[in-house]
Amino acid sequence: MITAEILRNETILYQDWAERLKAEFGDLDDETLADTLEGLSSLPEMVEELIRSGLDDEALGTGLKNRIADMSTRLERFQSRARRKRELACKAMVAVNLKTVRAPDFTAGLRQGAPRLAISDEARIPERFQVPQPPRLDRQSLAAALKCGETVEGACLEAGSPHISVRTK
Repeated sequence: MITAEILRNETILYQDWAERLKAEFGDLDDETLADTLEGLSSLPEMVEELIRSGLDDEALGTGLKNRIADMSTRLERFQSRARRKRELACKAMVAVNLKTVRAPDFTAGLRQGAPRLAISDEARIPERFQVPQPPRLDRQSLAAALKCGETVEGACLEAGSPHISVRTK
């Protein structure tokens, strides 16, 4: 393996040989000088090896990038499938009012979701819940006010959707 130090030393040696040859044989043409230096130094082969290794690394990087993209797509499919299965289990548990399922490797409990903000008429909500520049509804403040029991025309809290809480043992 070629290290930076080895390459630096070989470069210094190559430059030294080039200067010596030019000093001793001043009428040396560039092609003869290059051929002579190639016989005296392994720098050209080292450069070739570095470039070839770099090309290999680029190819491996491209392959890895493609593999990561494929695996990322696969990960999304697994996550989507898990989410759908959890939703199906939740619907079944809600349908039969099954509050808890205990298994050797997990416990699943049906929980009521946190209240969600429902906007029925955004135009009727007071100005203080609007965020300036550009105007938009400050849903967080509005939800906080409603949770504190404040009545806000145009908005209310509605029951959250049931979800499953899973604990592993």
